[in-house]
Amino acid sequence: MVRGLEPEFSFQVREQLNQINEPAIDNDPSIVDLRSLPWCSIDNDDSKDLDQLTVTKKANHGGWNLLVAIADVDALVGKDSPIDEHALMNTRSVYTSARVFPMLPLKLSNNLSSLNPGQDRLALVCEMHFSEEAVLEKSFIYRALVHNRAQLAYDAVSDWLEGKGDLPAPAQIVAGMDAQLRKQDALAQVLRVKRHEHGSLEFDIFQPRASFDGEAISEIKQQPHNRARQLIEEFMIATNGCTSRFLGDAGIYSIRRVVRSPERWLRIVALALEHGYVLPDQPNAQALEKFLAKQHREDPVRFPDLSLQIVKLMGSGEYIAEKPSKEPIGHFGLAVSDYMHSTAPNRRYPDIITLRLIKSVLAGKPPPYSVQELNYLAQHCTLQEDAARKVERQLRKSEAALLLKPRIGQSFDGVVSGVNDKGTWVRIFDPPVEGKLVHSLEDFPLGTLLRVKLIYTHVPLGFIDFSPI
Repeated sequence: MVRGLEPEFSFQVREQLNQINEPAIDNDPSIVDLRSLPWCSIDNDDSKDLDQLTVTKKANHGGWNLLVAIADVDALVGKDSPIDEHALMNTRSVYTSARVFPMLPLKLSNNLSSLNPGQDRLALVCEMHFSEEAVLEKSFIYRALVHNRAQLAYDAVSDWLEGKGDLPAPAQIVAGMDAQLRKQDALAQVLRVKRHEHGSLEFDIFQPRASFDGEAISEIKQQPHNRARQLIEEFMIATNGCTSRFLGDAGIYSIRRVVRSPERWLRIVALALEHGYVLPDQPNAQALEKFLAKQHREDPVRFPDLSLQIVKLMGSGEYIAEKPSKEPIGHFGLAVSDYMHSTAPNRRYPDIITLRLIKSVLAGKPPPYSVQELNYLAQHCTLQEDAARKVERQLRKSEAALLLKPRIGQSFDGVVSGVNDKGTWVRIFDPPVEGKLVHSLEDFPLGTLLRVKLIYTHVPLGFIDFSPI
């Protein structure tokens, strides 16, 4: 076990898995057949655990009808079964560049419970009707049978949307998929603008990802937050809001994803003042968003480091068991009061919990979890998410140290990305890697551009040391 996470599946899990050899089948007459729609998935190039599909339909009133299908993992993984207990232990898949440690066995997450192309799958569908101004007018949630027509990747779709590349090959063979993607992009961009008008925060966090050539790391690149990623982000935020309100209307407890109003807001105010910007004394998401947008425009080089500072001061998200009330905690970063995780049940356990709660409401049955269980699960999922992130962060550091090990003695351009009581940190631009500044006779303030020499790496611990030139 690593940091409380179990990377291997038990004998009991493997035994149960041997009994599952085909996708879930359900003859419930309430299940809607939507296989004829031009569904598509958009995810990372190497993603095989496909959790959601999207499609737009013509709206009679001139707006948009958006449908998001979510994999019905619960149809194969019963509550309290060995596979479910393993998923509960880890609560999420752990992603590293070299290997994925899946929450569910790959036979399920990459195959039988994944919304794979060319396959019929059971799903939970959230249908949203938007006005021409992209205002949500109504939404419906129901079970359905779906069929993925095209498995697409973020970068290729984004390049095509921006006129930098051809329509991806899987989309070319589906009649009308080009128009479908244009409609989805148009809706997503309007939703994005409206969300930021309401104070949703826009960060540009330092998130490098390594690519491998066999067993060797070939490069590390920053993942761009491009048009296709924005498309899926907007649709998932909209869906998570609808699922949250659906369970709220049912009057039952559910697990919400919250980011509390920052207790360290005055420190954020002081940080903004260092950049010549005045924020109000009380937490205000819209004012903070305007400050972040201004800094992103004026200083994109240093913006990732500012983003990280603000995120740390805001505090991380957490899961809580909450019953609908007039004063929900909400999600400060997204500037919404109703939010939960519901769209990635192959990868996150809270989404499986939400899936089961929704299905119980649709079937007119009591919730499958007691309030006490939900309180425990919320706390456990928060703790395990933190543990998984620490593992991912440590492995990213080791990958960076491994890539740079042959380049000791070389010089790089970078920026001071962090200053604390443990030392000074530098983020170099190419490759996008962060390390510690040592052997320095000068105190460099945050944001200083400088040239450094790589003098030491330690791969197992992920140590990278630079000295200033």
